[in-house]
Amino acid sequence: MLTVRPLVGAAVVVILLAGCTTPPTPSGGAPVPGGFDAIYEQQAFWNACGDGLDCTTVSAPVDWSDPASDRIQLAVVRQESTNTTKGTVLTNPGGPGGSGFDFVSFGYAVSPALRADYDVVSWDPRGVGRSTRVTCFTDPAQTDELLYGPTPAYESDAWLEQTTARAKSFADACGANSGELLAHMDTASNARDMDLIRAVVGSDKLDYVGYSYGTWLGTVYAQLFPGNVGAMVLDGGYDPTLTGFELFQQRMVGFDLAFRGYMQNCLDVAGCPFSGDIAVALGDATALIASADGRALADTDGRVLDTATLATGIASLLYSRNYWGQITTVLEAFRDGDPSPAFSAADSANARYEDGTYGNQLEMTLAVTCLDYDFASDTVATRDRLAQIDAAAPILGTFIARDDYALLDLACRQWPVPPAALPTTFGAAGVPILVVGTTDDPATPYAWSQSLAAALGTGVLITRNGDGHTGYNKGNACVDAAVDAFVLQGTVPASDPNC
Repeated sequence: MLTVRPLVGAAVVVILLAGCTTPPTPSGGAPVPGGFDAIYEQQAFWNACGDGLDCTTVSAPVDWSDPASDRIQLAVVRQESTNTTKGTVLTNPGGPGGSGFDFVSFGYAVSPALRADYDVVSWDPRGVGRSTRVTCFTDPAQTDELLYGPTPAYESDAWLEQTTARAKSFADACGANSGELLAHMDTASNARDMDLIRAVVGSDKLDYVGYSYGTWLGTVYAQLFPGNVGAMVLDGGYDPTLTGFELFQQRMVGFDLAFRGYMQNCLDVAGCPFSGDIAVALGDATALIASADGRALADTDGRVLDTATLATGIASLLYSRNYWGQITTVLEAFRDGDPSPAFSAADSANARYEDGTYGNQLEMTLAVTCLDYDFASDTVATRDRLAQIDAAAPILGTFIARDDYALLDLACRQWPVPPAALPTTFGAAGVPILVVGTTDDPATPYAWSQSLAAALGTGVLITRNGDGHTGYNKGNACVDAAVDAFVLQGTVPASDPNC
């Protein structure tokens, strides 16, 4: 499932030649990776780039196993502290494919207390946005056909044949248009970029706040560079023990549970379009969503709404309780024959802009996932996997999976480069790492954070009781206080404060 964070399709940022500089400190207690001394010694040339932000570009190797490989450019942004700085905290919003550049500029990254004493730094990861990009289809109409094009009846033989062909066309385009970079989009390569940024901005240790997929980045970093881990906070944890299919299936269960929470809230307020007890209301909502394929409602641009698109739009609005009213709007409009609100929500999830162009979040999701997880060795057929998702998540997940999982599974089985080697054990850091888990998180289930904290060995779990995706800097004073004290004062909670 794609995130709702917007991506800006800007050009790759070139190395700046003016402005203040930050000398590198590659000798932070851990050795520089062999052969990469020169790239670790580059300087950061910061230039003002609007609204209190500074920008620079860091040069990184395409292939971290080959010092002579070509270079890519990483767009980096900094928001300087308002007090005398205590250091730098790096942050990542998740994805794969979320723009850290946008994350900082929109003010989402960390709490005001942390912004006051730390420079906040983020970056568009390799392949994303302003950094050197992964590119697949070059014509937005091809992506429209992939995501929104008409299909035969879902899970029919004709549908499977068509989806397999579309997935192969997309995978082939990624290989043709992204070149050598496509083989090095895995999380370990991204984590190595993080250590390079750490050195270039002048930090001996990596202080880091990662959200959602950003927790997987932090987990892998801690295994590759255990001596460089500073204050690390992983919010909305990825369970590092799960397969790619298990992650997807459990996320679909999370969306179903979150929709149940939305429905209970809807039934408790005036004007809810559903009635009866929760079981009846959920059954009516599921039947309404299932009717989309038969109704074939067309938007003003000619796109026809199907069950997968409708469910994707609804799921994208479950990331925060603040969006729950929009779910009601989507469902009421669809019931009354207007598919536009559903398309608007799905377009946000798929990074499709009003002019019909796209960010490259779809490319990023597949480029990273196909390298991190070995779908090609999964002997269970795609339709059988969809049946398993249907049994586990029959409200929303079953419909989302017909597009999202089918494309992911069939594209990764035909991906032009093989999976990467990633860590398989996760206790290397040896220092406390804070893990924040939200009990009703729709996208990263609470059980994942529990599992991550256990796998890290020194993981310290902070529980946020509530809904929505991730828990820090979301208005929960208890969570914010625990995270801020950990980063600012090094205070490790004696036990889970159960916020």
